[in-house]
Amino acid sequence: MSAQQVDAALIAPVVALAVAAVVVLLADLVAPGRRNLCAGLAVAGLVVTGALIPSAARDLPAARGTFCAPGSSAVAGCSLVVDRFSVVLWSVALFGALIVALLSWSASLASPQPAAVGEYYALLLASTAGVLSLAASRDLLTLLVSLELVTLPVVVLVAVRGWATSAEGAVKLFLVSTLGLGISVFGAAVVLGATGHVHLARISRAVAQPDWPTGRLSALTVGLVLLLVAFGIKVALVPLHIWAPETYTGAPIPIAGYLAVVSKLAGVAGILLVLVVGFAPLASRWAPLLAVVAAVTMTVANLVALRQREAIGLLAWSSIAQAGWVVAPLAAAGWDSEAARRASVVYLVCYAAMTLATFTAVTLVGRARTTVGGGLALSDFHGLARTEPLTAGLLVFALACLAGLPPGLVGLFAKLAAFSPVVGGGQVWLAVIMALNVALALAYYLRWAAMVFARPEGGVEPISFRLSIPDGVAVGLTLTAIVVLSAAPTLVFHLVG
Repeated sequence: MSAQQVDAALIAPVVALAVAAVVVLLADLVAPGRRNLCAGLAVAGLVVTGALIPSAARDLPAARGTFCAPGSSAVAGCSLVVDRFSVVLWSVALFGALIVALLSWSASLASPQPAAVGEYYALLLASTAGVLSLAASRDLLTLLVSLELVTLPVVVLVAVRGWATSAEGAVKLFLVSTLGLGISVFGAAVVLGATGHVHLARISRAVAQPDWPTGRLSALTVGLVLLLVAFGIKVALVPLHIWAPETYTGAPIPIAGYLAVVSKLAGVAGILLVLVVGFAPLASRWAPLLAVVAAVTMTVANLVALRQREAIGLLAWSSIAQAGWVVAPLAAAGWDSEAARRASVVYLVCYAAMTLATFTAVTLVGRARTTVGGGLALSDFHGLARTEPLTAGLLVFALACLAGLPPGLVGLFAKLAAFSPVVGGGQVWLAVIMALNVALALAYYLRWAAMVFARPEGGVEPISFRLSIPDGVAVGLTLTAIVVLSAAPTLVFHLVG
C-alpha cells in the first residue's frame, strides 16, 4: 500500500496559520503580556500566509487537489481543492483577519489580563485557519470539521472581555452552533447513506442519475436540509439567527467585525460548496426554499434594524440582512448554477470590504467612547465629522457603499450582481422584495450618516481620539479597498471569474 501523496503547496497557507498560532503562544509564554510582540507576530503570520497563496494557485484557472482518495485521477476524489473560488475566499478571509488583528493591537479589551493576549491572537489565527480549510474543502467530513475549527475559537474570543453580556453571547453561540453541528452531522450521514459518497463531486454525479426512486430522493432532500443547518447558523439566516444580536453586542468590536465578515464567509462558502458543487442537479428542489429564506432574512433583519439605536446592534441586524443578499442569487441556481454562485461570491467580496470599513470606524469610536464609560449609541457619532474627519469620512463612505449610493458604487454594483441571476431565472417576486429591502436599508444607513454631520445633543463635545500606527494602517487598507472597488467595480468580476 503506497503512501498518499500530499501537495505541500496547497496546504501551506493553512499550516502557516497553525504554525503562527503556536509561535504566538510560545512568545507569550516567554514574554508574558507583551501585547506588541504577540500582535506583531499575528500580523506577520497573516501576511506570510497571504504570500503563500500565489504558490498554491500557480495552476489557475485549472484546479489542483490533495488528500485524494485511492484511484482518483482528478480533483473529484480529493478532500482539499485549490481553485479560483477558494483562492478568492482565502484572500478575503486573510484581509478580514488582518484588519481585526490590527484593530485589536491598540484596543483596550477591557478585561483580558496580560496573560490572555497571546491566547487572543492564537485563537484568531486558529479560527482563520479553519476558514481557509473550509473554503478548500470538497468532502462533507472536512467541511464539518473545518466549520468547528472556525467556531470554537470564536466562542472564546466573544467572551474575552469577561462582561455578563459577553458570557451570554458566547454561551448562546456555543449552544446554537453545537446543536447545529449535531443536526448537520446527522444530515451528512443521511447523504452518505443515500449516495455512498462524501466527496461533493461524486455526490453530484450520484444525484444526477435519472433512476432515483422518489422516496429515496425525498430522504436525500431532507438530509441536505439538515446538512445545511450548521452553515445557515454561521451565516445567521432567519430563523437560525437567534444567536447573532446578543453575540455581536457582547463581543469586542473587532471580534464582532470578525463574526460579520470572516466567520460569515465560512458559512457562505459551506453553503455554496454543498449546493452548487454537491447538489446542483437537485437545484429545482432547494432553490425555491432558499429564495424564501433569503427574502425572509433580509426583510425581517431590515425591519428590526430600523428600530436600532445602538451601533453594534444595528450592524448585527444589517449583517443578517446582508446574508439574505448573499444567498439570494442561489434562488436562480436552477437557471444557471455557476452564474448564481459567481453572483453570490461577488456580493460576498464587496460586502466584506464595506463591512470591514464600517467596523474599523466603529471600533475607533467605540474605543474612545468606552474610555468615557457606557455603551456605543448612534448618538455618540454626532459631530464626528468636526473632530475626526478621516474616521468620519471612512464611516460615511462605507455606509454609502452599504446603501448602494454614489460615491459608494461598489455597493450598487454588488446589488446589481445579486439582482442579475434572480431576474434572469424568472424569480420576479424575489427581485421585488429585494428592491423594497434596498429602500428599507437606505433609511437607517442614511440616518446614521446624517448623525456624523449633526451637532452633538445637549452641548456634549464630539468624540475625539488619536490614531495609533496599527489603527492608521487598518483605516488606510479598508478605505483603499472600498475606494478601489468603487472606482473599478468590475475588478471583483474579473477576480471571481
